[in-house]
Amino acid sequence: MAKKDEKILEARKLTKTYKPSKENIVHALNNLNLDIKKGEIVAIMGPSGSGKSTLLNMFGILDQPSSGKVIIDKKDITKVKKGDYPSIRSEMVGFIFQQYNLIPTLTALENVMLPLKYSGVKKKEAKKRALKHLEEVGMGKRASSKPTQLSGGQQQRVAIARALVNNPAIILADEPTGNLDTKTGDEIIDMMTDLNKKTGQTFVIVTHNPDVTRIANRVIHLRDGKLEKIK
Repeated sequence: MAKKDEKILEARKLTKTYKPSKENIVHALNNLNLDIKKGEIVAIMGPSGSGKSTLLNMFGILDQPSSGKVIIDKKDITKVKKGDYPSIRSEMVGFIFQQYNLIPTLTALENVMLPLKYSGVKKKEAKKRALKHLEEVGMGKRASSKPTQLSGGQQQRVAIARALVNNPAIILADEPTGNLDTKTGDEIIDMMTDLNKKTGQTFVIVTHNPDVTRIANRVIHLRDGKLEKIK
């Protein structure tokens, strides 16, 4: 059980700059400080270009800061060797994307089994665990279906099962309802709430959807790579 107010994600003076040209420097993140506690649901909002996805990529170790620190469960990721990134991601972080990112030639079951394969889990155990998570998101009966045979909402459910299958402490979701109709989006939002209550996993959700804020413990607003406000 997580201790009250125990931090799982920390950004310390986090800065990410890009130089499209010698005269132009873009600060995607600008000296950002932020703490996220274990078991929280945090929504990150802001206009396009505010740094939301960049921050998510930093937390997911998909990109490196220009300066500052990212700390995951008390480990300073900026001091970790690049070769150790995949194992940390596999153990600590699950990803949910707007575009689902399922492999079209694989079945739902095979898509969910992939992270376990890369973690070295034997095939029989991987299949058992993947099927269990598909059933938890209401997709057990569609385990043999390929992505093209599934609706957008069904594909997102499969993607959520894939994100959860390694039992990561942190789920990072980038516009998880962005390609869904309102009803299906609400179902996905409710599902994430139920999973958070059941597992205690931390959800960090980048979104433009105001409906996501109703499930969030905190709503963090970014603008120009800086923390604008927290509700």
